[in-house]
Amino acid sequence: MNKPASDAEKLIRAASGKGLKVVLAESCTAGLVSSLLAEVSGASEVLWGSYVTYTPDAKRAMIGLEREVLEKYGAVSRETALAMAEGALEASGADIAASVTGLAGPEGDGSGKPVGTVFIAGLCRAGGPAETREYHFTGSRNSIRLEAAGELIALLLGLAGVSG
Repeated sequence: MNKPASDAEKLIRAASGKGLKVVLAESCTAGLVSSLLAEVSGASEVLWGSYVTYTPDAKRAMIGLEREVLEKYGAVSRETALAMAEGALEASGADIAASVTGLAGPEGDGSGKPVGTVFIAGLCRAGGPAETREYHFTGSRNSIRLEAAGELIALLLGLAGVSG
């Protein structure tokens, strides 16, 4: 079993035991994290839902991302990742929200950020500091997406109080 899949199973077991619900806002992974979680039996006890916000318009329409955030920081930024997680949490009944936005390639988006740049963010409804992380992955489009998914699941494990 690969690491994201085994971590997904660990997350589902731990979050289910704690009665925690998770919501996701995925851009460059386009639902991959949700799919990895849903492969685990019992996922319906944990996965509140997921927003696949692949475009700026979807980010605004689905999770209320403000146009100003996109204009000031761009779709691929720490600020946008955090605003995506905040919007998903606000729009849901979940306890934990996490988001991912990035450039999987093969081309960039014209922003000057290199392909492989990924930002993830997460926060808990109960409070505590939000967490954001920046990555610079290399490899194929799908390997970047899989690495980003794995890191997002690892972030969720931490937010759920599970050591990786």
